[in-house]
Amino acid sequence: MIKIEKNKNITEFTTLKVGCRAEFFCIVKNKEELLGAIAWSKKNKQPLFILGGGSNILISKKIKGLVIKNEIKGIQILKENKEFVLIEGMSGESWTKFVGFTVNQGLFGLENLFLIYGTVGGAPVQNIGAYGVELKDVFYELSAFNLKTGREKKFSATDCRFAYRDSIFKNKLRGQYFIYSVTLKLKKKAELKLEYGSLRETLLQKGIKKPSLKDVILVISEIRNSKLPIPGILPNAGSFFKNTEVNLTVFEKLQKKYPDIPSFPLSKTKVKIPSAWLIEQAGFKGKKIGPVRMYEHQALILVNEGKASARQVLSLIKEVKVAVKKKFGLDLVEEVNII
Repeated sequence: MIKIEKNKNITEFTTLKVGCRAEFFCIVKNKEELLGAIAWSKKNKQPLFILGGGSNILISKKIKGLVIKNEIKGIQILKENKEFVLIEGMSGESWTKFVGFTVNQGLFGLENLFLIYGTVGGAPVQNIGAYGVELKDVFYELSAFNLKTGREKKFSATDCRFAYRDSIFKNKLRGQYFIYSVTLKLKKKAELKLEYGSLRETLLQKGIKKPSLKDVILVISEIRNSKLPIPGILPNAGSFFKNTEVNLTVFEKLQKKYPDIPSFPLSKTKVKIPSAWLIEQAGFKGKKIGPVRMYEHQALILVNEGKASARQVLSLIKEVKVAVKKKFGLDLVEEVNII
């Protein structure tokens, strides 16, 4: 039976640790409790808000209605043959734990996504990605419950409409479904993707010519921990902005003015520019406003030194966006979900 709390302080459930409250709050640990929460919301005519790992969110105001904290956990192999394995992760499971499980099973496909903070359920919402790999590359299907009807529905990769750090759950179906489980299709045979610059370079520096799965996640852990703050030590919400995509004509104009501008080709007509570089060049790497600052080792990350308000976070973000727009004529787009 679910326990409903009123006027709950939910700051501790977010990695940015900006003060926030929920009008009503409950924790669900299984399907029955989830359906009970949905039924309660219908009976009491309260809207629903789903909170997973709280790692990619800024809550800027008190949340009306019932906040459901997802703690539905579990991992299981559904089906396998000589080449592939279908593996299901429950949505409240730690993403890092899930990736670690697949690596220990000798399965290929998720290793580049190791040490991304958050839950399994949040992974398809964001179409998380790192080191040249995105979730959509291994996605098979997910199961979700409609928050109005309580009915379960399966979503294929096509249904999810994955794009760069985006999916149908961030736009058209935002707030309409509770993702219950995610099933991925992983390979049994070695097929590592090591083309990404810092990953390849670090492996070479260590003299690892034929890396194993565990070599890859150890190197990724080393790279990430050297650049990114650990939320439990220095509160943050992960990368605050998406990398910036521009057409080739715009990029070539920028390149004439800034010859050292880094980039990654997306297609024959589009280029991706690291937003961290744009922020640094605009003078905001390490810049501090009150208790919040853009992290000195990775300018995409906004950190909270303690007791920051949502207003202070939004103020710094606005300054960063204005500065980048003024210098480069480019619009930064938030990756963090701002509520």
